[in-house]
Amino acid sequence: MTSRIGRYAGLLREPAFRRLWVAQSISQFGTQITNLALPLVAILVLGASPFEVALLGAVEFLPYLLFTLPAGAWVDRLAKQRVLVVADLGRAAVLATLPAAAILHALALWQVYVVAFVAGSLSVFFDVAYQAILPELVTRDRLQEGNSRLEISRSAAQVLGPGVAGVLVGVLTAPIAILVDAISYLGSAAFLIGLRVRAAVVTAAPTDDDPLQPTRPSLRREVLEGLRFYRASPLLLASSAAIVTANLGGQIGGSIFLVYLVRELGLTPEGIGLAFSIGSLGLLAGAATGSAFGKRLGVGPTLILAATLAGGASFLLVVASSSTAFALLVLSGLIQGYAVMLININGVSLRQALTPDHLQGRVNATGRWINWSVIPPGAILGGVVATVFGLRATIAIGAVVSLVAVPWLLVSPLRSVRDLPRPYDPPATEPAS
Repeated sequence: MTSRIGRYAGLLREPAFRRLWVAQSISQFGTQITNLALPLVAILVLGASPFEVALLGAVEFLPYLLFTLPAGAWVDRLAKQRVLVVADLGRAAVLATLPAAAILHALALWQVYVVAFVAGSLSVFFDVAYQAILPELVTRDRLQEGNSRLEISRSAAQVLGPGVAGVLVGVLTAPIAILVDAISYLGSAAFLIGLRVRAAVVTAAPTDDDPLQPTRPSLRREVLEGLRFYRASPLLLASSAAIVTANLGGQIGGSIFLVYLVRELGLTPEGIGLAFSIGSLGLLAGAATGSAFGKRLGVGPTLILAATLAGGASFLLVVASSSTAFALLVLSGLIQGYAVMLININGVSLRQALTPDHLQGRVNATGRWINWSVIPPGAILGGVVATVFGLRATIAIGAVVSLVAVPWLLVSPLRSVRDLPRPYDPPATEPAS
């Protein structure tokens, strides 16, 4: 019995990985509350229009477009654990201003935008450090297992979080519900403070005071090094081409999704939260099986299948009515959740496996920057399309665009990749100017 429990626990028996896992589990639960409550502040409390709600989505992701590349270079220079802690504490502080303003009857839409932008900026550094630190906590042959464990905790939060968020919004109002997320970031920081990486991967940073160490290159040069590495890898470029397309379509529809559910399909916050929670069981199932699925079917074929499922499930909401909205929202969530976890676990593991340790921050940042670059313009485009053609047509257009990701993968070298590759050694390039 003990040996079975040990095999199931796997990396959770490792103290460093366990700290990261617990911290993520706490903060992800709180994040799910804000993911629902923040746009509902705009919709229900401040009466925002569909375009204003779409603009909020763009503001949330704009920092990823502006700051991700320099963040990657900074993460490679700094202690990643310290970056994670500071980002958590900063997000707790900025989110707490929303419930405070609501209590003082001073809440305004501009403040929601500012909070979304600042919290998003801190999340840029957290997310880059979070993905870059995993190869410092586990060996490369266990990257899929590590990503799977982390996605399981995030998926569990997505199962429980929206339902709790819907109840909190209904009972406490949306601004007060966000306070729970602020508290969760404090709990996450408490666990991350004691995180220690494996000694074998800790290297001393070059300093100007030590003549035996090379001079540290400029930030610009380090950013360009990450970009060049990414550009030189056909597998990374193929993966990003598909993800960018899927994200564009997802954001066109997703930017006005809550407005569509509330104003056209008549769902309540409690109903939306419950449907999201049930649908998120697909995320949990995908997180639990994503690593094994990728190893059995192969990384490339798994990404192709997952992209097909994720794009196709979006059409279920196009045909929804007030009487079928709840059931189709749950079904769509189950299918999309499972598919997204397959993409996350195998896509991120592929990127981490290809990247040498000293480039993890920059390459992960480059991938995030490329993959999410279309989200802010996609959100604004979704708002414009919804204003011109209506909410339901916007959901349909987004679904069609998302499915274009499948042909990208079918003609790419990813289609034949089965196992995680070794770190990529690109051809030599001229030094950055």
